[in-house]
Amino acid sequence: MPSTRLQEVYSNLVANNPGEKEFHQAAKEILESLEPVIKERPEYTDRALLDRIVEPERQIMFRVPWMDDKGEYHVNRGYRVEFSSVLGPYKGGLRFHPSVNLGIIKFLGFEQIFKNSLTGLAIGGGKGGSNFDPKGKSDDEIMRFCQSFMTELQRHIGENVDVPAGDIGVGGREIGYLYGQYKRIRNSFDAGVLTGKGLNWGGSLVRTEATGYGLVYFAEEMLKDAGTSFDGKTVVVSGAGNVATYAIEKAEKLGAKVVTASDSSGYVYDPEGIDVELLKQIKEVERGRINEYADRRSSATFVANGSIWDVKCDVALPCATQNELDGDAAATLVKNGTKFVAEGANMPCSPEAIKTFSQAGIHYAPGKASNAGGVATSGLEMEQNASRSHWSFEQADERLHSIMVGIHDTAVATAEEFGFPGNYMVGANIAGFVKVADSMIDMGVI
Repeated sequence: MPSTRLQEVYSNLVANNPGEKEFHQAAKEILESLEPVIKERPEYTDRALLDRIVEPERQIMFRVPWMDDKGEYHVNRGYRVEFSSVLGPYKGGLRFHPSVNLGIIKFLGFEQIFKNSLTGLAIGGGKGGSNFDPKGKSDDEIMRFCQSFMTELQRHIGENVDVPAGDIGVGGREIGYLYGQYKRIRNSFDAGVLTGKGLNWGGSLVRTEATGYGLVYFAEEMLKDAGTSFDGKTVVVSGAGNVATYAIEKAEKLGAKVVTASDSSGYVYDPEGIDVELLKQIKEVERGRINEYADRRSSATFVANGSIWDVKCDVALPCATQNELDGDAAATLVKNGTKFVAEGANMPCSPEAIKTFSQAGIHYAPGKASNAGGVATSGLEMEQNASRSHWSFEQADERLHSIMVGIHDTAVATAEEFGFPGNYMVGANIAGFVKVADSMIDMGVI
C-alpha cells in the first residue's frame, strides 16, 4: 500500500476498530487495489471520502433473550451494521453462528457495499446476525429466537431503508419466522422488507440456487476467457450449504465432475462425482452431517482430519467460510495443477493464498464478484415485490446469468483499463469502488 493517503486511512481504521482482524483484512484488500485509481483520479482523496467509505453509517447492537424447550432462558447478542446507503437501501444477509461478532459483521458489510455495486442494482451495503448457534435446536427454539431477534431488528429495517436476507445459519425456515414476527408487530404486509422468502408469500424462484449458480456462471466466463470450459474438468467444492450444493449442481450440469463436499466435521471425496440429490437429502431435509453421505454411497470416503485442498482438481470453488483456504493450501493447489479459483464464500482465501495464486498465474476471482448471485437475485426479488409480480424460473435465472456475465466483463474491462489485465480482484475492487465514490461525491459530504 505505497500511497501515503491510503496507508493513513488504513492505519486509522485499525486504530479505531481494534481486534477486528477480518474487517482489517477486507479493508486492506480494497485499499491496496485502489492505488492506480487514486493516482489517476485524485478527487477520491478529497473531503475525507476514503475515511467516510470505511466507516459504517450506523452500527446497531442489541441483546436477544429467548427460552429453550426446557424453559431455560438464554441471551445472545444481535447485530446490524448499516454500512452504506448511497446506492440504495442497505442490503445484506443475517448470519447466525457462534463465531459472529461485530468485526465479522463489519467485514461482511464492507464487502457487501462493493459486491452490491457490481450487480448494477440500486442496493447499498449492510450485514447483520447473531452469535446464536442454530445447530441442534428444535424448530420451536429457532422460532422463539427469531421472534426475539426481530422484535428489536424491526425498528431499524424497511423496504426503502434496510432489507436483510439469509446467510450462514439463516435459511427459508428462519426467514419465515423473522418475517412472521415483523408482520405481526408492524401490522403491514411489507413483502420487500426481507428476501429469501417462501414462494407463497413473496419469494422468488432461483433465490435458493442463486449464489451457487451465479458462482458457476462467473467461473464459466473465466474458463471461456482462457479458451476452455467446465466440460471434463475436475472440481473441488468446500461446504455443503446452499452455495456449495447448487454450485455442485450447476457445475455438473455443465459437464464437470465435482468430487468433494464438506462441513465442520470433515469432507467427503467421491471420485465418481458428488450425488447432489443425496447431498440435498442429507443436508437440506435431514439436516445431517457430511459423513452420512459416505455412509450411504459406496464410492465416497469421509475424511475427518485433513485438508480438502489436498484433493487434485482443475477448478477450486471455496464455498464454506472466511479464510478457509490459507497459503499452504494454495501452494498445494498450485502443485496439483489447479488453474482456476473462484470464491463462493465471503473472503475464503487468505491474503497469503491470493498472493500464491497471483505468483503462480492462477485465474482467481474474489467473492465480491463471483458470489454476487445471491444478492443479485435478492434484488430481483425486491423488484418482483415492488411490482407485485412473480417471475418464472427461466426468467429469473436468465436475469441472474446476465448479471453475472456483466460483473465478469466489468471486472475484466476495469482491470485492463488500469493496467492489470486478467486481475479479477483489482478489476472488481476498483469497479465497485468507483460507482460508490462517484455517488458520494454527487451527494456532498454524507
